[in-house]
Amino acid sequence: MSHASVPSDVVLNADKVDLVRERRALLDQVSLTVLTGEHWALIGPNGAGKSTLLSLLGAYAHPTRGTVEILGHRMGRVNVQELRTRIGQVNPRHPLESARTVREIVLTGATGTIELVPRWTPADHELRRADELVALLGLTARADARWPHLSQGERGRALIARALMPDPPLLLLDEPATGLDVAARERLLAALDQLRGQRPDLTTVLVTHHLEELPTSTSHALLLRDGRVLASGAADLVLTTELVSACFDHPITITRGNGRWAATAG
Repeated sequence: MSHASVPSDVVLNADKVDLVRERRALLDQVSLTVLTGEHWALIGPNGAGKSTLLSLLGAYAHPTRGTVEILGHRMGRVNVQELRTRIGQVNPRHPLESARTVREIVLTGATGTIELVPRWTPADHELRRADELVALLGLTARADARWPHLSQGERGRALIARALMPDPPLLLLDEPATGLDVAARERLLAALDQLRGQRPDLTTVLVTHHLEELPTSTSHALLLRDGRVLASGAADLVLTTELVSACFDHPITITRGNGRWAATAG
């Protein structure tokens, strides 16, 4: 696909992407087009290449072959540091080492740093935005709680609020529900649904290998197996018993109720 033919509502476009490391193909001929306001799930077994693909889409890796265009910019022809400031990245393994409060963690999203920048004073509008995002993610009562005292679920929601601080058009979530109990997972997914409802122009890509971790607002899905796309498109057409079973190489029955997916073996 030539650069000129990509319409402005294309947020992400990967075209026949290979990613080879140490002679091993981590991604093999992967193509994906994500439009404004779509909510994609990247699904597949461990080692399928999901996080590798997410790192490409987040401008943290370059393809060996093929092209990746992010927010209208082609990888290899763009300042990636600048591009990354327009992408909200949520990594549950956030390497924070100091005991910052929820509010302070969210404010680091304004500077794009892990720690608060010394002698940096947030503007009034940044403080207001941080508090709005803390409220949106259901953390107002915990705004002054410190990182070591937060549950895994509270940390996850704080990191989503942090990623949204610069108001990015694109949000990437790498297994955000990992390690959460059922109640914490449901709070996280409800917050994601609410966020997507309030920001209809926000585009998201979420990586998981558990279908129960998909919010009801998931619109599209891509199944990845051994670095190759097994199926891609509207979530209801991709997340079927037949295709998911093929993806995981195991008989898995897929059901959907109240907008949520469930997977049972056999």
